[in-house]
This record gives sequence, structure tokens and C-alpha cells, in this order.
Amino acid sequence: MLGIFGGSGFYSLLDNAETAVRETPFGLPSSPITLGTIGRQEVAFIARHGVHHEYPPHKIPYKANIYAFKELGVSRIIAPAAVGSLKKEIGPGTFVVPDQFVNFASRDDTFFNEMPVTHVSSADPYCPELRKLVVEMAKPLNLHVHERGTVVVVNGPRFASRAESSFYQSLGDIINMTQYPELILAREMEMCYASVCLVTDYDVGLQGEKPVSAQDVAEGFRQNSEKLKRLILDCIPNVPAARGCNCKNALENARF
Repeated sequence: MLGIFGGSGFYSLLDNAETAVRETPFGLPSSPITLGTIGRQEVAFIARHGVHHEYPPHKIPYKANIYAFKELGVSRIIAPAAVGSLKKEIGPGTFVVPDQFVNFASRDDTFFNEMPVTHVSSADPYCPELRKLVVEMAKPLNLHVHERGTVVVVNGPRFASRAESSFYQSLGDIINMTQYPELILAREMEMCYASVCLVTDYDVGLQGEKPVSAQDVAEGFRQNSEKLKRLILDCIPNVPAARGCNCKNALENARF
């Protein structure tokens, strides 16, 4: 089964859709889970920020979301996200398929707080198989896609200061508030994870840029949301039946 962190625009495209409320040891997920099919692929959707966008980035129940997906049999996750650009050459309206992250968010980021002590590698945190699929599916749609990039994850909910943003430019290509710990929790559950990042704006630290506003981010997302949805929907039926990557073995060498 494939998991998607998406909004209500995806749900109407599911065949045989039904909604389930799933309690987990970490509380309720951020929304009821919508289950259905697209082609041959079984799909589960969670609204990351809640049905009414009630969860700010630092309050999203990340562990409950990932755990609920795992219990349902989700083995792969495609995660759309809005991001700001830290590089002039990565303009608003383009897409980035990140391969690395730098984390500045302070959140509960592991399922392994007790025995057995577990050290999951995050050397290559994003699934190479899913990343390749996203890039390939973007080409027929003539989308401007950056095939790799480093996402700097900040805690939020505030946007960065100019000094912080300038510092982040030296570390990464795009900036976001939700990638972490989402992707690393998926890794701990041995799930494949890839993100499709839509650039909504230039971050404030780029010379001459105006302060980032929530309205600008929302408008940038709205203008390109149909492209994002089309890309993800094209990816879903083309996900290989068997996993050929090493994500499914993430715990193999993680314990002494």
C-alpha cells in the first residue's frame, strides 16, 4: 500500500474510497485516513495539517501519522510539501525532489526511546527508487524539476530572520517545516519515503527579497497545486510492485 500526505483534492480521485479513524499508541493521526485505489494501487491518505489545517508544523502528530500508516500496511510514502527557496536558481513554481536534509527542528523524532537501543542511518534518508520515479514522471508533464537538493528543516511556526536565512543558504537549497521528523520516522519503520517539494517563494535571506508571508506561501501553492496533484497521481500507478531499494532493511544494522 502507498501512503500520501495530501489534502482533500486527492480524495475525490480515489475509487471505492472509505474513511477510517485509527487510534495509535501515540494518539490520533492528524486526520481520519481515507483508503481507496488508483488503478491497481491501494492508497491511504492523511491530511498532514488536519482536515481544517488546524495543526501548525510543530504540533503535527508525526509519530501517530507514520504509525497509523504502518499498521495499515503502507510500505511507501510520497509526501508533497511546500518549501521556500534558498537559491536564486530554484525559482517559485518549480519542483525539488530532495535527497538530503539538515535539521533544526526540536521534535520527538524516534520510536526507539527504550530497549532495544536503535541507531538508524540517515546517510541517504530519501528512497532512491521513489525519487527516481518522481523525476521520471515529471518529464512528460514538462515540469521544471530539480532532481536533487538539500532541505533545511526549521521548527516553525515562525519564518526565519534574515540572518538565519542567510546562514541556511550555506547549508541547503530549500527550507521547510515538516520534512523532519516525518522522513526519519518512516525510515525507522522501514518504509520508503520521497518528497515532492513545490517551491512557493524565495526565502527572505536572499538579497533584496521581501519578508515571507503566509499569504504568499498559500498563493504560491494554490497557483501550482494542480501540477503537483497531476505529478503525484501519475506516480501512483507506476510504483513498482516490489521494492528494490534498501529502505526495507533500515533496522538490519541499527542495533548492537
